[in-house]
Amino acid sequence: AGVALMEIVSEPDLRSSAEAAEFMKKLRQILRYIGSCDGDMEKGSLRCDANVSVRPKGSSTFGTRCEIKNLNSIRYIVQAIDYEAQRQIKILESGGEISQDTLLFDVTLGKTKVMRSKEDSSDYRYFPEPDLLPVEINQDKIDSIKSSLP
Repeated sequence: AGVALMEIVSEPDLRSSAEAAEFMKKLRQILRYIGSCDGDMEKGSLRCDANVSVRPKGSSTFGTRCEIKNLNSIRYIVQAIDYEAQRQIKILESGGEISQDTLLFDVTLGKTKVMRSKEDSSDYRYFPEPDLLPVEINQDKIDSIKSSLP
């Protein structure tokens, strides 16, 4: 009982905290427009979990990601991503390795903190729900919806 949780997962194609902020602003605008939620991040109606990884310029291989959980404002999304990217760069430039961790963002200190460590991606405990099928929408349907929007 209660309010259903909707999780929206994007592809790993955002390159900066500014892009992530714009993505969340647009997503919030869409969710408000369709009446899915009020988008009030401070009240928990919308949260962001940001996966952050860095890689050397020109590399096509993703770095080890860390997930920052429950960011509740656009400003904190930007601050958390910027801090975490710089933290990872410092570790790598000093010869260290990034551990795949789940992090919290301490808004008072402006720093990420380890919430729990992960051995590998299977530790994220993702299991498909057998009673819920994936929603797959073909391009024709997307185009049809787009053309009907004001």
